This record gives sequence, C-alpha cells and structure tokens, in this order.
Amino acid sequence: MRFLPDKFTTMLVASMLLASLLPVQGAFADWFALATKIAVGLLFFLHGARLSRQAVFAGFIHWKLHLSVLCATFVLFPLLGLLAGWTVPGLAQSTFYTGILYLCVLPSTVQSSIAFTSIAGGNVSAAVVSASASNIFGMFLTPLLVGLLFAVKGSGGGISLDALQSILLQLLAPFVLGQIVQPWIGGILRRHNKLTGLVDRGSILMVVYLAFSESVVSGLWHMVSWHDLAMMIAMSIALLIVVLCVTWYGSRWLGFDHADRITILFCGSKKSLASGAPMASAIFAGANVGSIVLPLMLFHQIQLIACAMIARKLAQHETVATKISAAAE
Repeated sequence: MRFLPDKFTTMLVASMLLASLLPVQGAFADWFALATKIAVGLLFFLHGARLSRQAVFAGFIHWKLHLSVLCATFVLFPLLGLLAGWTVPGLAQSTFYTGILYLCVLPSTVQSSIAFTSIAGGNVSAAVVSASASNIFGMFLTPLLVGLLFAVKGSGGGISLDALQSILLQLLAPFVLGQIVQPWIGGILRRHNKLTGLVDRGSILMVVYLAFSESVVSGLWHMVSWHDLAMMIAMSIALLIVVLCVTWYGSRWLGFDHADRITILFCGSKKSLASGAPMASAIFAGANVGSIVLPLMLFHQIQLIACAMIARKLAQHETVATKISAAAE
C-alpha cells in the first residue's frame, strides 16, 4: 500500500487519459490556454508571496551546502543528460530526449525535499533555504541551460525572444510582485497552505491537460512505443541512482556532517514538476509540450517512491543510533 500512487499522481494520469480521449480543441482551446496562463501566473505570485525575505537572506549563512545542492541540480544533472545522449544507443534520436534534457535542467522540489529531510533527521532549515533558492535561480538558469544544452546536442534550438518574454511576464513578474507584497500577505498564505496547494496542483493539472491535448491532436500516441516508455523509465531510474550516490558520498568527501548530507541528498536529487510543467508551456510554446513533460512526470513519481524508502531507512538508523547512544550514557 505504501507504494501505490498518491492522489495527485492519480489525477495527473487521469488528466492524460482525459486529454487522450477528449482533447481540448478549437476556440475553447484558446480560452483554456489563456486560463492556464493566468493560473500559472497566480501560482508563481503565490510562491513569491509565501517565501519570506529571511529565508532568502539565510541562504548566505550555509553557502557551501547550498552551493553543493545547486551544483548537483544545475551542473551534475545536465552533464549526465548530455552524457546519456552521447553513450546510450538511440536515445539522442528518441522523441523524448528533449524531455529528458529538460528534466535535467529543472530546479529541485520544495515540499517533498523538506518533508523527506525532516523524516530522515536532516538539517530542515537548510533544506528550506536550498529548495527555495533552487527554484528562484531556476527561473533564470533553466531557460539559459535549455538554450545551452540544445546548442551542445546540435538541435539548433534555444530560447526565442517570444519564449523569453513569456517567461518574464508569466513567471518572473508574478514572482517579483509576490515578493513585493510578501510583508503584508506572506504570513496569511503560510497559515493557509490549502489555498496555495489548490492553486499549485490545479495549475499543474491544467498545464498537463492542455499540453497533452495539443500533443494528442498532433499525434503524440502514434509516436510512442513501449520501447520509448521503457527507455524513459530506465533513464529516470539511472539518473536518480547516479545523483543519489554522488550527493550522498560526495557530501561525505566534502566534509559535511550527517544532517547536512541528508539535506544535500534530498534537495540535490529531485526535480520539480510544480515548476517544470508551467515553465515548459512558456519555454516550448508551439512545440509538442506533452512529449517534453512526460519524462518529468515519470521521474517525479520514481523520485517520490525512491526517496520515501530512503528517508524511512535513514530515520530507522537514526532511531537505532539514538537508542544506542542513550544506553551508553
């Protein structure tokens, strides 16, 4: 029962199925796209309004830990994505390789990184700052890295001026506005997590439904094979295993204590669906967004299952160590 999909994952799958059977089309698709953009703007406004200034400035105190997390998120992952394209036969020619590369340049999750760090007995305050900083920097770094990686892989892609304008107006401007009004409404929003959670999940479901509707109309499922799905799942598992090993053992080599290693492990190994799905609709406007988001959705569920198992194991070890220490005293 522990490994059954959660309600939100079930709703994501339902959105994909609904889009496959009843894709939004025609004039209604234009109105739905506008509503989705408004929902995404509201999402980033709430993210900006919830994040306290103290959390932003606190990041400078433990800068080595936060730099390690950012390097894992925005350096290690992209390098692994490129390496996979060069070494795994047929991957670079796959329809979904763009989605895998996009997955590799996304920021970390916030809620689950903090939750797993807390369960495992890690440095929770550092996790709050690292995960939040990852998402703030991600609004700048993700579009930049998309352009760089697509240039390296030779697709001739990159970020167009229209995409850049969409990112600034739809994502960054609402976030900055949220930060401006944060002193007045931040406390209220932090006390009413259900409101922000509803907008968070609702906007993602709208993005996924719209993206897959457009992709289904364009013939997405005619391009997908069982081999493609197996390749995406295998790549997700392989990426996660490598990053988990590097963050855990690398942080020990760098001299971090146990609590900080847990924070680096969970904050450095995750990718955010909450940020990734809305940003994809802005960065890849006019492209087959469904095929780009699909690898991220698979990775999202795999990382939750794996990290839940690891967090419970670390928590059990912490409990045993505490009991042994208490007995010794």
